Amino acid sequence: MNASNVTSARRPAMVRGALSLAFALTAGTLSLVAAAQAPAPATAPNTLGPEQLVENSAKRMLTELDANRPMYAKDPAKLDSLVATVLLPNFDSEYSARLVLGQTWRTASPEQQKRFVDAFYHSLLRNYGAALLNFTADRFVILPYKGDPGDTTATVRTEVKRSTGEKVPVNFSLRKTDAGWKAWDVVIEGISYVKSFRTDFAAEIQQKGLDEVINRLEADGKVRANGIVSGSN
Repeated sequence: MNASNVTSARRPAMVRGALSLAFALTAGTLSLVAAAQAPAPATAPNTLGPEQLVENSAKRMLTELDANRPMYAKDPAKLDSLVATVLLPNFDSEYSARLVLGQTWRTASPEQQKRFVDAFYHSLLRNYGAALLNFTADRFVILPYKGDPGDTTATVRTEVKRSTGEKVPVNFSLRKTDAGWKAWDVVIEGISYVKSFRTDFAAEIQQKGLDEVINRLEADGKVRANGIVSGSN
């Protein structure tokens, strides 16, 4: 079992789901059904504030899952495709990946940087996407937003209920860009996913090198034409 698989195995299902939900919630305000059925038109810069972005996306994502949960449970590739379709516009994947790689980003070639960004998020979809199926609208609550309209960074605080009723804090970190607000980190029970993955990848890169890590991520996240994820059991 490689370092990434060990780390993934240690993350409980609730946390994996919360992380998946974080990606989905920051995916923008597209209608999920329309996005899944038709090509999206060219998008203008997002004008929503950070709290609105999270709230609107949460409602759409959870409504779609509630309406079609059996379909997504039966076909994980469709769930991955749905999340991927609405994910990238409002998640600052390059900024987040840059932080995850740390010093390695600065020494990586442009090709390595691009491959890592693409491979990292496709791998996350594969590893965390199925956990979304455990979430329903009544288990996710957005807390009052305390930011200032002139801020360029923001934290949107939310809570996710475990099946036991315990409330788990899940906070989204966002930054304002020329294209509008974009999320770049999620902090679950005080643990930042950016910092967590930075620790994981630093050890693996030191042992194997960046190219080997990228190759593994690309293999982990690859979905074949028949919708079966490569490497899955």
